[in-house]
Amino acid sequence: MRELLQLFGTFFSIGALTFGGGYAMLPMLRREVVQKHGWATEEELLDYFAIGQCTPGVIAVNTATFVGYRQRGVAGGIVATAGVVAPSFIIITLIAMLLQNFMDIAWVQNAFAGVRVAVSALIVMSVWQLARKNVKSPLQIALAVVAFALVAVLGASPVYVVIGCVLLGLILDRAGVKA
Repeated sequence: MRELLQLFGTFFSIGALTFGGGYAMLPMLRREVVQKHGWATEEELLDYFAIGQCTPGVIAVNTATFVGYRQRGVAGGIVATAGVVAPSFIIITLIAMLLQNFMDIAWVQNAFAGVRVAVSALIVMSVWQLARKNVKSPLQIALAVVAFALVAVLGASPVYVVIGCVLLGLILDRAGVKA
């Protein structure tokens, strides 16, 4: 029961203290799940994130479900998911009730603009840290550049790009090439 409460509390704080969706949660997920609790390694968290992006639903919720399930089975998955979703549910309900009255105020609009800038910086930092730790060989660098170009420049679906990279990794493994 203690570990279930810990899962709920950890994911509740992640859900409550991060803004901007799954990518913005990555630094906090990394700190809590990998560094603080040791529930996953850096590589496992990256795998959960990749799978979470390819499966239906919100990336952060999917990642919380994977981590919770790994720790305590179905109950852990449910508790971690409830923890990460609860703050958003509470906040969105409150905002929906109050925002219409305040959205025309300039400082509210400026505050939201500031949050967007901060979230963008968090996402860039997360991508940089992940790339630095996981993209090492010239082949990996080339694949990362091509994957980025496909998604950012050509507008390809990240799901198809991830699936394509998985298939390419399997083909390279079969051919004996180390990525």
